[in-house]
Amino acid sequence: MKVILLAAGLGTRLFPLTKNKPKALIEVQGKPLIQIQLEKFKQQGFSEVLVNIHHYGNQILEFLQKNNNFGLDIQISDERDQLLDTGGALKKAADFIRGDECVFIHNVDVLTDISFESMLNAHRLSGALATLAIRERNTSRYLLFNEDNLLRGWENTKTGEKKGNWQEPNLVNAAFSGIHVISPECVDLFPDKAAFSIIDFYLDILQSHTISGYFHDESVWIDVGKPETLAQAEKLRF
Repeated sequence: MKVILLAAGLGTRLFPLTKNKPKALIEVQGKPLIQIQLEKFKQQGFSEVLVNIHHYGNQILEFLQKNNNFGLDIQISDERDQLLDTGGALKKAADFIRGDECVFIHNVDVLTDISFESMLNAHRLSGALATLAIRERNTSRYLLFNEDNLLRGWENTKTGEKKGNWQEPNLVNAAFSGIHVISPECVDLFPDKAAFSIIDFYLDILQSHTISGYFHDESVWIDVGKPETLAQAEKLRF
């Protein structure tokens, strides 16, 4: 199986911890985030990994080389000249995504015990172009799903901004967990620009393609992109 680990973020919410190092090398329970993710991927059967880099990307390269890529086949997508947002990162990784199998996308600062196998099975059964890991939690930005767990829209509760088919009845609010599965066909639908939001892309194509949600409220999950959640992660088992 293939997975793309998104590790190019600036880590601004973790400043000053990220003043002189990338977010991917911030430690939780004595291990850098990137190591935690790669060891988890290996344990769950992933063999090919693409890691995108930007902020202090050279430190990530040195860390991977020092640890022999943790026994994985790792490719690097270098965004040090321009940060591309998630959509642009996936477009740049189009050659990696192409093929006969689905590809997982995973944020480096998300720690969870979600079952990748169960999520992959749900994706295959749904016939979706993409499946997004979602859960019930408080946030200002919600994805909106219908009773069949199909993405219909997006809402920012702070600004009132809405996108998609948000007027459909009986929609359920859910928060995106920073993990998704995409089918290779996605790459032929990406817009003609270098940097773009993957959520905006999903919203743009939901009328013609199936974008499904995968609820995982029973899983341990935490976004360690902030100092307070970083501290909380020290006490969790994931």
